[in-house]
Amino acid sequence: MERHIEIGVLFSRSGHYERLSNACRDGAMSGIAAVNEDPGRRVRFRAVERDPGGRIERYAPLCADLLSNTRARHVVGCITSWSRKEAIPTLERHGGLLWYPAPYEGFEANDHVVYTNASPNQHLVPLVAHVARRYGPHAFLLGSNYIWGWEMNRIARDLVADAGGEVRGERYLPLGDTDVSRLIAEIRAGLPDFVLNNLIGPSSYAFYEAYAALGREDARFRADRRPVVSCNLTEAELCAIAPHGEGHLSSLAFVHDGAAGPRSSFEAAAHAAVTVLADAIEAAGTDEPSAVRRVLGQGTHRTALGTIRIDARTQHAELPMTIGRIRGSGFEVLETSAGGVEPDPYLSHYDPVATFRPPLRLVR
Repeated sequence: MERHIEIGVLFSRSGHYERLSNACRDGAMSGIAAVNEDPGRRVRFRAVERDPGGRIERYAPLCADLLSNTRARHVVGCITSWSRKEAIPTLERHGGLLWYPAPYEGFEANDHVVYTNASPNQHLVPLVAHVARRYGPHAFLLGSNYIWGWEMNRIARDLVADAGGEVRGERYLPLGDTDVSRLIAEIRAGLPDFVLNNLIGPSSYAFYEAYAALGREDARFRADRRPVVSCNLTEAELCAIAPHGEGHLSSLAFVHDGAAGPRSSFEAAAHAAVTVLADAIEAAGTDEPSAVRRVLGQGTHRTALGTIRIDARTQHAELPMTIGRIRGSGFEVLETSAGGVEPDPYLSHYDPVATFRPPLRLVR
């Protein structure tokens, strides 16, 4: 007997990060459609949408509206850590469960959140290891002036030191600021081996354009010599930086191969969130969040991200991880994990020697 279940969808359709947010919304809606069209499913979903319009103060009240005034107990939503942290007290108060599909900076494991995109050991650690080995360990760190930029750069400082490098500069821009001239001047003076870009939306797009101009003026800053690297740049934003992003790098949980289906890791992670939720509700026999949480980790899930599992202790996903180089409207795969990378949101198992020091080879 089929069960018809309402689920909340909470993504901004406009604002500084609208491309990423709309990619996640597309993934959630296509995931809902896939569940509803699957004859083998015993659940059917109905989306109940709320749009915060890119305004941080609207996330908590709209989340409360979903959990109080609809039958939804689960919400697929939020892009930024700021918005997620705004929603968490409401989720705790109402007993709801957030399915969060964006990569984030880690150091969180909340009973009311399931994290279906990457944490630092799945994106930042392998990315810094990749570029430090190939280009050098010295970095310039950029970020938008909020949680993602602050925390990603905090972790990166430690990683760069572990790689034997130094941070040649660290700068932040207010969300939406596109005046990047000072950043370019300081990067040119500091001559880092790579630039870690944690800027968001228009700030990031303006930076790629200005950095490409710097590379044309000074060959030392071409993408093949001193790349810009990112942990949140996907196919969803490549059109916004074309052709200025050509040759730069990103770490991704999913690379679009031209086939039908999700077109970026943000879209794929939101689609996967809906799939895992449907699996868990069917396994639990109810959409009651505490019952759903109890079955998380019991087996694997076939999703748009591939076959994944959810770690029951942290409620983070075990994910494949790829380092890609921008080529036109997609990514050329440079390095990929052999299977899924277990989540380690607190970097409690991080080993700098294993990460940055190649094993010794016996020479006779």
